[in-house]
Amino acid sequence: MRKKYIALLTLFIAGCLGMPEGITPINNFELEKYLGKWYEIARLDHSFERGLDSVSAQYSMRDDGGLKVINRGFNTEDNEWSESEGKAYFVNDEDEGYLKVSFFGPFYGSYVIFELDKENYQHAFVSGNTTSYLWLLSRTPTVDEEVMDKFLNRSRELGFNTEELIFVNQ
Repeated sequence: MRKKYIALLTLFIAGCLGMPEGITPINNFELEKYLGKWYEIARLDHSFERGLDSVSAQYSMRDDGGLKVINRGFNTEDNEWSESEGKAYFVNDEDEGYLKVSFFGPFYGSYVIFELDKENYQHAFVSGNTTSYLWLLSRTPTVDEEVMDKFLNRSRELGFNTEELIFVNQ
């Protein structure tokens, strides 16, 4: 029975990794350029972010070579800030924008950067393991219309339901 439980747990954890069909993580990723603060411009809704505005993520290095992730947002219903600390590690090579991130102990989910302004690292399109997870991140609290149009068109082409996007008040 114990072996069966461990096998199911392993299957569950592994099932949270991967990426949607058609999604390819970027190559030639430079972690040092990605570190720092990113603002959440748009997202698909999930319980762990529901009701949050002014959402940002801060990425820094951990002593073990991974990333420290601090997600922060303002809960409009409770009128208070909410903050969560996680950790992330590369799934494959360090020059590929494919990481696993955890905010809950040993449970990891995919963090797939499938589009990035590689010259200046000013905006990123990020997916989870399914088309239910999608984020537009930016170094600034707003993006220009060209970036937004590119995000919406590319995401729609890849099968994300862009009609369900939440545009975050910063």
